[in-house]
Amino acid sequence: MNEDITCQEVKSRLDSGEKFNFIDVREEWEFEEKNIGAMLIPLGELPSRLSEIEQMKDQEIIVHCKSGGRSGQAKKFLNSQGYANVRNMLGGITAYAEL
Repeated sequence: MNEDITCQEVKSRLDSGEKFNFIDVREEWEFEEKNIGAMLIPLGELPSRLSEIEQMKDQEIIVHCKSGGRSGQAKKFLNSQGYANVRNMLGGITAYAEL
């Protein structure tokens, strides 16, 4: 089970231009208000959209939401589907916005 990741770590990786698997599990309207470059797959759609991220199964995936709750659920779900390297961005976009 992989450790979760802080907003600061994600921000420094984004700022450095690093490419990584980054999924936003918020709703579309939340994503439209503010997004930080992640791929949008709302939590409720995740089970039916696994084929879109199948190629990431053995790679690190960072998930985020507004405050960390939904992305925590997404991490548990992805782990149960065999995605072993999923990290939740702690504090979500709310904490990220305060950096």
